[in-house]
Amino acid sequence: MSDHVAVFAFPFGTHAAPLLAIIHRLATASPSTHFSFFSTQQSNSSIFSIYKKKMTIMQPNIKAYEVWDGAPEGYVFSGNPQEHIEVFMKSARESFKKAMEVAVSETGRKVSCLVSDAFFWFACEMAEEIGVGWLPFWTAGPNALSAHVYTDLIRETFGDGGMAGREDETISLIQGKSKIRICDLPEGVLFGNTESFFSNMLHKMGKALPQAAAVFINSFEELDPGTTEDLKSRFKKFLNIGPSHLILSPPPVEDTYGCMTWLDKQKLASVAYVSFGSVTTPPPHELVALAEALETSETPFIWSLKDNSKVHLPHGFLDRTTSQGLVVPWSPQLEVLAHRAVGVFVTHCGWNSLLESIAGGVPMICRPFFGDQRLNGRMIEDVWEIGLKVEDGVFTKHGVLNSLNKILSQEGGQKMRENMRALKQLAKKAIGPNGSSINNFIALSNLVFNTKI
Repeated sequence: MSDHVAVFAFPFGTHAAPLLAIIHRLATASPSTHFSFFSTQQSNSSIFSIYKKKMTIMQPNIKAYEVWDGAPEGYVFSGNPQEHIEVFMKSARESFKKAMEVAVSETGRKVSCLVSDAFFWFACEMAEEIGVGWLPFWTAGPNALSAHVYTDLIRETFGDGGMAGREDETISLIQGKSKIRICDLPEGVLFGNTESFFSNMLHKMGKALPQAAAVFINSFEELDPGTTEDLKSRFKKFLNIGPSHLILSPPPVEDTYGCMTWLDKQKLASVAYVSFGSVTTPPPHELVALAEALETSETPFIWSLKDNSKVHLPHGFLDRTTSQGLVVPWSPQLEVLAHRAVGVFVTHCGWNSLLESIAGGVPMICRPFFGDQRLNGRMIEDVWEIGLKVEDGVFTKHGVLNSLNKILSQEGGQKMRENMRALKQLAKKAIGPNGSSINNFIALSNLVFNTKI
């Protein structure tokens, strides 16, 4: 009987779509294997519709199944941003189990392998119960993963919750972390609410991952060799299989707002591209500071900003800058970053944005908000030297002007672009013939298709 791979997606933020892209790759490689993809109705309809929009044919051996979002009928959410996650996670194990039973019954195939978002630490036990291997996918970078794997050691060393006055101490006791400071860590490891539901979830994940058959991530080994080497010693297998978007060049998306046509008229490496991903928006006073800096500097810009945030821009800003820049509710980010006219990317430095910036060879101005973003910002500025963090961690008019000037007009910016080009070449080599990411993907495929234990 052919293989049946169960896939548990985390239905929030930018988690489910990258996992589906990898499953699509695996399904293409093994047409006889059936993949059951489990997520909430809302998440599935959103990510599967992307394939329809791009006219990409979804592999027929992938079938989407819905799991319950955990909210009873009539449930009213309080507005706490993490509440949807908590409500979902409290019933997730049972919801996935029921949905998996439906998929087994429908296909007549027992599950042969369990692939999941790394957040689902309980998938380790579920895989053991049915006698198959567990392959978790971590959607961010290796440094953040390392922070969660070493949470207990970090707490023992620096004191749980006590970091007053020690924010700038480095975490050099862990390989690959000599430039990382305590203040860069994700919330819940050492500061913030270390007992929150989310913190506990990540702590349990960090303890469970060493038991997985392999942990795989969307990165390439050469980007962070120290941390990669260390995680290889902690896990049975640690497989960098990216950058995914360079391997699976997505079909061009419709440029609804004319960004590319506008960029074609701009000078080489002169434009600031501003975007903070799908989840975060800076607070109103920072939007004002950023707008004022762009206007004063006369830097040409494309700003991807949700329509409901435009009310916070300075009065008259949109009218005064019509010839200087574009403010659009959405932009084709990959294509924008690859355009020769873009000289700097103002970003929250989420992992996917960071990889896309490397692929485009564009230096970054980083304004991290939460999770792995401060870690990414530190690596960008102090390790890879491909960008700058905003002064004092928030946008001020003076700070943004200073950063724009350094990257667009000074020698430092040229050096960052050179460093970017070097990383881009390493990424291309990793996904080329016999490259590290290609070999790791083959290793992952072998595990997916032979993981009964």
